[in-house]
Amino acid sequence: MNPFDFVYETRPARVVFRPGAALTATAEEARHLGLRRLLVLSGERGADTARAVADSLGPACAGLHTGARMHVPVEVADRGVEAARAAGADGCVAVGGGSAIGLGKAIALRTGLPLIAVPSTYAGSEMTPVWGLTEHGAKRTGRDPVVLPRSVVYDPELTLSLPVPLSVTSGINALAHAVEALYAPDGSPLVALMAEEGVRAMAGALPEVAAAPDSVPARSRALYGAWLCGACLGATTMGLHHKLCHVLGGTFGLPHAETHTVVLPYVLAFNAVAVPEAAATVARALGADDAPGALQELAGCLGAPRSLAELGLKEADLAVAAGQVAGQAYANPRPVTTGDALRVLRAAYEGREVRERG
Repeated sequence: MNPFDFVYETRPARVVFRPGAALTATAEEARHLGLRRLLVLSGERGADTARAVADSLGPACAGLHTGARMHVPVEVADRGVEAARAAGADGCVAVGGGSAIGLGKAIALRTGLPLIAVPSTYAGSEMTPVWGLTEHGAKRTGRDPVVLPRSVVYDPELTLSLPVPLSVTSGINALAHAVEALYAPDGSPLVALMAEEGVRAMAGALPEVAAAPDSVPARSRALYGAWLCGACLGATTMGLHHKLCHVLGGTFGLPHAETHTVVLPYVLAFNAVAVPEAAATVARALGADDAPGALQELAGCLGAPRSLAELGLKEADLAVAAGQVAGQAYANPRPVTTGDALRVLRAAYEGREVRERG
């Protein structure tokens, strides 16, 4: 493959990155976008932070809606759209992790309202035009430029209260975006640079965050890594890893970040034989020889879950999940049969030690 035969598309977006920005820059970004009636969105857990952001908007705040939920169930999206319309909102501010930003995207998809994202985790959704909705036990995703936030306010201080276990799994979830971007069919040298730097920054920051959760420099480095990893996902096509995780989350209700953390090393081990250069790039960023093993070791050293069984998946679910994954169309460097998907899932279910192999 010729590395200088590619398409790279960027869309206009502003990023503000500084400690304290959530309460000092969000109103400024709203004014920059010409927005005067903003509905602030969050989940229940992040409601206090969202309320503080809402207060910082002053008269530009049209209301606070705290109904965001993981995997964006369609009924949750419906209630969010109703709240935006009832408030007469001309835009939304999503404060929180992937659930809050996902709700903001669902509202934008349905109404066209511009979105400002104020992330408090390392999910990276704020950097992508990807939306997701869960209905009747299945999660569907799509891409639409209307859901890409117009402004992103990165405030490392918002992540200080993120518990270490969630910081770790949220960070490894971000790594998954960069890893899959390295072997995506629509990758480019620019994406590869962002992916390698994103992996290096996040993998270096997570042990620092675990050792000193109140360290603003460590939190800043992790958030910087999340930004880069999310931008990689926004610029490329998702493969087997994300499809597996969407099935496990949407159909079986497994927690999002924890599922990504468990599954990532096994998918990279499966794909590495087809994309040795991508695997070598991940290994270099991690300062290791074996990328899948190093990813598993990083997660394990920081106390992250090691198996899908720990997350509540049942053994009987494996065949159902494998059939769903193999039955979907998506780009992946290796073809994926139902048997392949089942082998990857079973290894992840049991939490086996992983090594780079075919």
